[in-house]
This record gives sequence, structure tokens and C-alpha cells, in this order.
Amino acid sequence: MNPALHLRQLGQALWLDNITRGLLTSGTLKKYIDDYEIAGLTSNPSIFEAAIHGADFYDEAIRSRTTAGVKGEQLFLELALEDLQNAADLFLPMHQSSQGMDGWVSMEVSPLLVHDAEGTLREARALHERLQRPNAFIKIPGTAEGVKAIEEAIFAGIPVNVTLLFSREQYLAAEEAYLRGVQRRVDAGLDPKVASVASLFVSRWDTAVKDKVPAELKNKLGIAVARHTYAAYRELLASPKWRKLAEAGALPQRLLWASTGTKDPAASDVLYVESLTAPHTINTVPEKTLLAFADHGVVNGSMPPEGGDAERVLKQFGEAGIDVGALAAQLQTEGAEAFSKSWKQLLDVIAEKGKA
Repeated sequence: MNPALHLRQLGQALWLDNITRGLLTSGTLKKYIDDYEIAGLTSNPSIFEAAIHGADFYDEAIRSRTTAGVKGEQLFLELALEDLQNAADLFLPMHQSSQGMDGWVSMEVSPLLVHDAEGTLREARALHERLQRPNAFIKIPGTAEGVKAIEEAIFAGIPVNVTLLFSREQYLAAEEAYLRGVQRRVDAGLDPKVASVASLFVSRWDTAVKDKVPAELKNKLGIAVARHTYAAYRELLASPKWRKLAEAGALPQRLLWASTGTKDPAASDVLYVESLTAPHTINTVPEKTLLAFADHGVVNGSMPPEGGDAERVLKQFGEAGIDVGALAAQLQTEGAEAFSKSWKQLLDVIAEKGKA
């Protein structure tokens, strides 16, 4: 059996961590949906920067909009919104047939707002209104200020993809914000069915410690953190607090594995897909990883609901001198800074293409 379809049977959705105009116009995304049951996609400033810089798909659109006086961030938003609306339309039949569980696309608020809760909420509202698609998530970072915006966005009925989560504790903070927003909707007599996912970044852990731990611990930290977080997720789904909201009609905030492309050339190119199989979760994979997994990936069952050996492995990293809590905060800060840098580079690329 196609391993991608095997994952689907297991209860895990595969999303594509990429979007380009070429993927849409060439029919490649439609092929991935048909052949591998890709059930959604994500975007971020780095993805768009690479897409616009590395190809000519957007040149004519940039040229015409620049001539019309559209520039900078507004020009980028028009390009991105058009791509994501077209992708959302492609996924809409799946979204409808799955009663809103699958078929999502995601667009991120400006990473320059990472420490501005009010600005983040304001932009989340604006993007949600401009997208005008029932299957579009707005990505909000799970930082301290972002968590405030997440609760308010959920209360406002805006579907949210919480991004830049690196630890069990950061995930739980985002989950609590989601639950507060849903509970406020219940208390106000509003429909509690507002979708959300929580995106835990995995491979960046192993990149961060690759030269700081013994060989036997290489490429094990990201998986251990993910499994530790998965145990918390399963505990929440079994809790009376969640069951009460579910009975009122609320959707679970599904756990999503992000940054699952293998960075270490000495490791398996499908390491994080094979290691993180689990029902009620999503794995969003780069295109290269998707094709590799479809070619030679193996599904060996689901990870244990209690996290397996996660706590033991995390203890080993502590003994090796890795402060996992401090590193989680560092990775979140660095991730936000990297997206901000990509955002600025993206606007520079668009400006240069506009001039040309």
C-alpha cells in the first residue's frame, strides 16, 4: 500500500508545507491530493520568499500591480491571497466531505507583529475577511503576546493555526488559549465549532544540539519533545473539561508536526514522518519529504499515547547538559526572528522585481 495512504488509514493527515503558483497552475497540487491524499497545506514568509525569488511565476502579476501603484506589503498580500484562495477552492470538496476536519490552507500574519497582541488580532481579522474561504486558517505565533491574540481570534470565530511552538509547555499555553476562546463562545451562546491546529516544530531541536550531544543522542531530541507533547494532547482529549466542550459541539485543536524535513544528511530522509505517526494528528511535510515518504516510507504503527520513552530520553539530554526549557524559548525567539528576516527579504525581492 502507498505509505501516504496508510497514514491516512491510521488517522493522521498529511499536509504539504509549501505553496507556489507553479504548484497550482501545473496541476501538481491536485495530483498530490489525488495520489497521496494531501489534506491541506501551509505557507509562511520563507516559503513565499523562496517561491517568488526562485521562479518567474509571479513576475507578470508583480509587473502589472506595480504599474497600477500597488507596492510592498500590499502587493505581497494580493499575490499570497490569490494563491491561497485558489488552493482553498481546490481543497473545498475535501473540507466539505470531512465536515470541516480536512482541506485547510494557512496564511500567516506579519511576523513583525510577533510581540503585538492587538496588531496580530487586527491583522488576523483583516486576513480572514479578505480570504473569504471557510477552509482558511490564520497562522498566529504561540508567543506570550500571540497567545492573547489566539484566544480573542477564536472567540471572534476565526480559525487559527498556532505556529512557532517548540515544547509541551508552549503547546499547553496555546491549547488553553483555544479552550478559553471556545468556552467564551459557549457562554455567549455562539457556535463553538471554530477549527484550530497547534503546530509543534520538530527538526530544529536536533539542528540546535547536533554538535553538543554524544552520537547516541543525535536526531532524538525533536522526536522526544514531540512524543512528550503528544502525551499531553491525548490527556487533554480524555479530560472531562474537553469532553464537556466536545458535547457542546466544539472541535479538538489538533496537534500538527511542523518542520519535519530531515536536516541531517546522515539521517533517514523520512525520519520525522516515520517516527511521528499518530491518530488525530497532522504532519505537514516539505515536497521533497512527501515524495521520499511515498517512495520508500514505512508505517510501523502509532506512537504510544503516553509518549513512550520520551521522558527517559529528555532526561538523557538533561544529563548531557541540554536545558530543554531554555532551548525551547530560544528556538521560539530564533524562529520568530527568522520569519521576520524572510518577510523583509520577501518585500525586497518584490520591490526589485517591480523595478525590473
